[in-house]
Amino acid sequence: MDRLLLISVGINAVVLFSVVELIRRNRLSERYALLWLLATAVMLVFSFSRGLLHTVAGWVGVYYPPSLIFFLAFFFLVIINIHFSTVISRLSKQNKILAREVALIREKLDVREDDSRPG
Repeated sequence: MDRLLLISVGINAVVLFSVVELIRRNRLSERYALLWLLATAVMLVFSFSRGLLHTVAGWVGVYYPPSLIFFLAFFFLVIINIHFSTVISRLSKQNKILAREVALIREKLDVREDDSRPG
């Protein structure tokens, strides 16, 4: 095995172990873990099969096959960022709604406390 393959497989193994460990500790949802596991699987396939990497690069029109890996990684990160942006936007809206509901509940409790106090 050459050094590049060992480094690539090592990095993918670390990512895979990290994702599994985060799932095990309930710090990462399975929903999001699937994206990372899929990306790791694709990188492992390309790491072990350079012929496939060269073939796919030829189909896409990429002259330097390793740059296809960087393109795929960049594309993956863009997709992840868009997805997380939509999730954050939805959670932000839900947070505002919950804050308003809590404020209304507090106001009702304050009114009830004022009404129940003697004198």
